[in-house]
Amino acid sequence: MMQRQAGQALGMAMVAAAMLAACGNKVDLKPRPGAPPSVAPAGSAKAETPLQQTTSDAEAVPARSDELLKRSEERPTDEFDLPPPG
Repeated sequence: MMQRQAGQALGMAMVAAAMLAACGNKVDLKPRPGAPPSVAPAGSAKAETPLQQTTSDAEAVPARSDELLKRSEERPTDEFDLPPPG
């Protein structure tokens, strides 16, 4: 009985490992054989390649500023920073 449970647990672990390994698979995008090429967007002269379609522009992925505050600075006055009414 104990061996059967251990075998089932091992089998389930192997299936889970195989599923996790499959979801990390990365390959280049290629159109299906016989499928029409992607349609050009309205206002564009030609259709984008799969690489262009999956690459984000700078507005979609803004740069991150990791600069640390090196000295204390006074904040400029903000005329709209009012206390709550009441």
